[in-house]
Amino acid sequence: MKQVFIALPLLGLSPLALAESAQSQANGFVEDSSWSLLNRTVYDQRDYKHGGRNSGARNAYKPRNERNGLAEEWAYGLMGTFSSGFTQGLIGVGMDAHAYQGVQLDSGGGRAGKARLLGVDNAGHPKNTYSRGGAAVKLRLSNTVLSYGEQRVKTPVFSSSDSRLLPETATGWFLTSNEIDTLKLVAGHFNESTDRNASSHNQGFVVNYSNARQGNAFDLAGAVWNPNANVSASLYTSRYEDSWNQHYLGSTLSHAIDEQRSVSLDLNLYRTTDTGKALSGRIDNTTWSLVGRYAQGPHAFSLGWQQVDGNTPFDYVTRGAIFIANAVQMSDFNAPNEKSWQARYDLNMGAFGVPGLNLTALYVRGFDIDGTHVDPTGGYAYLGYGKDGKHWERDLEARYVVQSGKAKGLSFSVRHNVHRGDTAQAELDGDQIRLAVEYPLTGSF
Repeated sequence: MKQVFIALPLLGLSPLALAESAQSQANGFVEDSSWSLLNRTVYDQRDYKHGGRNSGARNAYKPRNERNGLAEEWAYGLMGTFSSGFTQGLIGVGMDAHAYQGVQLDSGGGRAGKARLLGVDNAGHPKNTYSRGGAAVKLRLSNTVLSYGEQRVKTPVFSSSDSRLLPETATGWFLTSNEIDTLKLVAGHFNESTDRNASSHNQGFVVNYSNARQGNAFDLAGAVWNPNANVSASLYTSRYEDSWNQHYLGSTLSHAIDEQRSVSLDLNLYRTTDTGKALSGRIDNTTWSLVGRYAQGPHAFSLGWQQVDGNTPFDYVTRGAIFIANAVQMSDFNAPNEKSWQARYDLNMGAFGVPGLNLTALYVRGFDIDGTHVDPTGGYAYLGYGKDGKHWERDLEARYVVQSGKAKGLSFSVRHNVHRGDTAQAELDGDQIRLAVEYPLTGSF
C-alpha cells in the first residue's frame, strides 16, 4: 500500500500512515454484499437459594411471593443478517439489515423472566415466539462510515450485548473513521436500545441498575489507538441525558517472552458523575479493574483486582457496556465502594489432542460493600445495600468448536456458576447451569 505520511510535531508523535481509501476499492452494492444466519439454542436454569425468588420479569404471571426459587428457560433463536457493499463513487451508499426470531422450547410463567431468553407478554406469560427486525443506511467517504437506523454497536460505554438468545440493537447514528492506520475514531447519538428478549423498539434505554425515570438520548465519542499488535489504548466520553456523564480509559499491553510464553496487562477505568436533572440521583463514581495474565503453552493464569469508589453502584446503559474484569456471569461485583479480586485458569485442550476444546475456571470474591450513603431519593435506594457486604462467585465453562468438515463452526458450551453472599449486597444466592449450541452459516452474493 502506498503510504502518505503526516507529521504531528505538536503532539510529539511519529509520522502516521494514512490508510488506503476503502471506498476507492468498492465494487458495488450487491457485488460486495454478504449474509449470515446463526442458529442458537440456549437452556438456562437458575436455582435460587435461601429464600431467593425468580423475580426477573415485571408484571410476572405469578405474584413474586408465590414464585419459587427456580428460573428456567429453554429457547431457540434464529438470527439473519445482511450487509451490503457500497455503491461506487466518491460517497458510497449501502445498507445493513437484520431479522431475529425467538421460539420457546420450554418455560412457564413461574419460571420465566430472570434469564431473559424469552419475551413475555403484559401479564408475564412467556411468549411462544417473538421477533424483531430493522435496518440501517450507511454512507462511506474514503475510510469513514456513517450508519443511521437500527444497528449493533460495540464500545465500552454503549454496546449491544449478545450474551443470551438474541442480541441487543440500538437506534440512532454511528460514525466510524479509520483514515489513519493505527487510529480509529467513533461518535454516536442514540435515542433507544432494545433489550435481548424484546420485540418492540419504543421502550427507551436499557439501564441495568437504576429504576429511575430515563433520559431520552445517549451520546458518545471515542478513540482507539493500535500502534502495533502488542499495544492498545482507548479513550471514550459519553452522556446519558439528564442522568450521568461517563468517561472511559482502557489499555492493553502484551509481550511474548518466547514461542511458548507471554504476559499481558489489561486496564479498564470508568468515571461517572450525575448531570442535568440527575434522574438517578447523586452519582460520583470511579470504577476500575486491572488484570495480569501469564500464558505458557496451552495454560493461562490470570489475577485481577477491581474497585468501586463511590456511594452508588457502577451503572451502565445497554447490557454489554461493562468492560471491567469482574463483571462475570451472575454478578458484576459493582456495588458501592466494593473491592474484589479474581483468579482465573484457562486450558486449551488442542495441545492434548482435542483441538477446539477450551476449559475455563474462575473465582471472584467481593468485600467492603457499603451502600449506606446512597442517595435515598435516587434510582439505587431500592437495592437495599448495607455495610460490610461480601459475596463470591465461581464459574466453570467448557466450550468446543468443530474445526473442520461440513459441521465446521458448530459450537457447544456448558457453564456451571455458583454465587453466594450476605444480605448487605444486592445479588441473590443461586446456582446456574447454561447449555448453548450454535451453528453459523455465511455466504456472499
